[in-house]
Amino acid sequence: MTGDGALAVSLPPDVLRPPAQIPAPPGLDTLSGRPGLFVGRTEELDRLDEALATPGGAVVQAVHGLGGIGKSTLAAHWAATRAHGCYPARWVTADTPAGVQQGLTDLAGALQPALTGTLPSEALAEWALQWLASHTGWLLILDNVNDPADIAPLLDRTHAHGRFLITSRLATAWHHIPTVVRLDVLAAADALDLLTRTATHTAPGRNMDGAEDLCAELGQLPLAIEQAAAYLAQNPLTTPRAYLTLLDQHPAAMYRTGAVGVTAPQRTIARIWHVTLDRIATLHPQAAGLLRLLAWYAPDQIPATLLDGGPADPPTLNTALGVLTAYSMITPDPATHTLSVHRLVQALARTPDPDDPHRTPALTAQAREQATDCLYTALPAHWTDPTTRPTGRTLLPHIDALAEHTTQDTDTHTTALLLNQTAHFLVGEGLPARAFSHLQRALSDMVRVLGDDDPDTLTTRNNLAHAYWSAGDLGRAIPLFEQTLTDTVRVLGEDHPDTLASRNSLACAYQSAGDLGRAIPLCEQTLTDMVRVLGEDAPDTLTTRNNLAHAYWSAGDLGRAIPLFEQTLEERLRVLGEDHPDTLTTRDSLAGAFRSAGDLGRAIPLFEQTLTDTVRVLGEDHPSTLTTRNNLAGAYKAAGDLGRAIPLFEQTLEERLRVLGEDHPETLATRSDLAAAYYSAGDLGRAIPLFEQTLTDTVRVLGEDHPSTLTTRNNLAHAYESAGDLGRAIPLFEQTLTDTVRVLGEDHPSTLTFRNSLADVYESAGDLGRAIPLYEQTLEERLRVLGEDHPETLATRSDLAAAYYSAGDLGRAIPLFEQTLTDTVRVLGEDHPSTLTTRNNLAHAYESAGDLGRAIPLFEQNLTDTVRVLGEDHPLTRSVRRAHADALAKRAGEGPKCM
Repeated sequence: MTGDGALAVSLPPDVLRPPAQIPAPPGLDTLSGRPGLFVGRTEELDRLDEALATPGGAVVQAVHGLGGIGKSTLAAHWAATRAHGCYPARWVTADTPAGVQQGLTDLAGALQPALTGTLPSEALAEWALQWLASHTGWLLILDNVNDPADIAPLLDRTHAHGRFLITSRLATAWHHIPTVVRLDVLAAADALDLLTRTATHTAPGRNMDGAEDLCAELGQLPLAIEQAAAYLAQNPLTTPRAYLTLLDQHPAAMYRTGAVGVTAPQRTIARIWHVTLDRIATLHPQAAGLLRLLAWYAPDQIPATLLDGGPADPPTLNTALGVLTAYSMITPDPATHTLSVHRLVQALARTPDPDDPHRTPALTAQAREQATDCLYTALPAHWTDPTTRPTGRTLLPHIDALAEHTTQDTDTHTTALLLNQTAHFLVGEGLPARAFSHLQRALSDMVRVLGDDDPDTLTTRNNLAHAYWSAGDLGRAIPLFEQTLTDTVRVLGEDHPDTLASRNSLACAYQSAGDLGRAIPLCEQTLTDMVRVLGEDAPDTLTTRNNLAHAYWSAGDLGRAIPLFEQTLEERLRVLGEDHPDTLTTRDSLAGAFRSAGDLGRAIPLFEQTLTDTVRVLGEDHPSTLTTRNNLAGAYKAAGDLGRAIPLFEQTLEERLRVLGEDHPETLATRSDLAAAYYSAGDLGRAIPLFEQTLTDTVRVLGEDHPSTLTTRNNLAHAYESAGDLGRAIPLFEQTLTDTVRVLGEDHPSTLTFRNSLADVYESAGDLGRAIPLYEQTLEERLRVLGEDHPETLATRSDLAAAYYSAGDLGRAIPLFEQTLTDTVRVLGEDHPSTLTTRNNLAHAYESAGDLGRAIPLFEQNLTDTVRVLGEDHPLTRSVRRAHADALAKRAGEGPKCM
């Protein structure tokens, strides 16, 4: 070389040989090192074996493309342990163009050390490209590629001669690569294995309590597991459970903290994702804000439509989603139009850190409020429309997540409204217990933000009382309803619609508590006021009219209940339409009233049609569907059709357990109904244990004095009586009657029922001295309270006649049986089970009086009818058959009369 400062370089002739003539000497491998501990990934390793056994390259990337998913670890483990047959195997950090060039430069220097320091890096890289293009059998691992353009020249010039293993956080850039292996988080068992083996390496007997929960909280992300395990290994007195507490109380510090001297600062979760967010923010600043917003929701199945009401316009939103998808920070699912975000990405993105420009307290707070606004905007205006149920179910996990991830001191008025409306949906779905926390928090928010007397505060308080009522917690519901009504009257006035609605709610709670003396007058007054203020056809007026009919029904006043139900049904059909949920509810109630009146000929078809329509409109799992199915089973039982009743009760119980849970009042009711059906079938082996368990659970859930508890206790006593266990039956009947009088009053229909039951067990014990006066008292009260034609009044008359019969007083028994049978046929019909039972009892009385001429034909008629109506195997059929046979045998044994 010539010129000032020129430098002459003398190179050995061998150095100037073309790259194609240079062989690969030993010692060229530069793998990053075999991981010290590697778990799982068998399927992914096998796929790499398959991919690199054929021409072309393979890409390893995560489903979510996250830093820390284990891409580099997988590549290093595969290259170090699998028989890929490649040499040399070189590791290139390919996150930038400079990194790619450096890797090629290092390869040239390793092949021809004399060239290092002689040629510029560009020339060395070119020399290496030529070498790769002229040799085969080599492997390049291109790690952490951020931009496919950075490696495109390398692939274009050399891919036909060697093998590439590419790792990248990008998810959408590899369509041209023959094989793509998408790497997901570790399996739960593998994550636990990694955590346990690392944390116990130096302390084998340490306490690993909470290990599974910690792995789940970290989303089975390998880098996060390794970071936590290294921390635990260095702090042997810290359990995984304690680490979880640290993570909850000091998230920002824990995400950036590993083991001192073990975890490199750049290999912590916080640092890995900070680098990714730097690049995302450079490409599209709104994308980072969108990720912070998504961080407040549940990690999976986030509806993309939630973002329609967000801060970005559609073009900006689409671009931001594309960037986040490209860097695998989110995973879209086109089939469901939803998004997923790794739970640890979310946890970090919503954790404020003043030292991280992507997660400042102001930015995370802004994202929280935007996430709340998006959810509230997505709520339907009303939950009464059955078509809104899928929306509610879709949004619910994300509303629950928002509530879990936020603290009450950050709640806004919008948060309170969101939680209040969500709770309303939960109550409608039969899940009041899940609604409690949302409503309690919403009420506190309303009081703090708006004050005690704001209408929204009063509405929320009423909704909380309603949730307590739906869960059967009348001890909390009634005082809260009363307080709310007092406040609503004071703030809004007597005639405000919210006041009327509050009054209606309180009346319903009184009815549920059996306090019909307060329920009926309050409901009547509310209906009068609603008609005056809102009009005859207002939906709230129709609801109150339906509730008043229910109150009459509960009081046994079917003469007022049935016409009012019929009127309400007619009006709801006209105003709301035949498929409106309220219309279906009234049809179900009317069918129930028909059943109580013994009119099974109208009750059963109406229940069956209502069930068909409810399934079609609301779906198989809706609480209203389950209610109607249970009521239909009850109607079948009342008709003596246990062959249809028991399977339907069993199906309903299974579905209520699945949908509502084992402690829901309606689940408990179905268990009691099923036990009663077993009892009616004579299957005491199943009835008694089920009654006992149901009573225990009902006392625990609803309390000793709840009407459902009293009813279940009475039913259990009946089962003991049927089993001949009068030592348990009589005290239980007596205690139940005492409690019922105290709770519900002397004249409540349930009190009358339980008094009749006590008289019945006294009769079973042969204690007619107590049975007959108690029957006579019950009959007198039922005549006064229910009327002479009520089915329960007729039942008591039949029971009293049977007691006279047992006492040998046929002079009173037979006329009372005859009159009762006449009235029962007139009221309930020839084929009603009560009619068949009364006819059988009358035939027994004729037989005891020696009048076989009337007894046997009556037994014969009754046997024919019982077989036709109830079937050959029904307990009543079997009883009538035995009685008929006994009467025939008695007649055959009389012989000729002696003169």
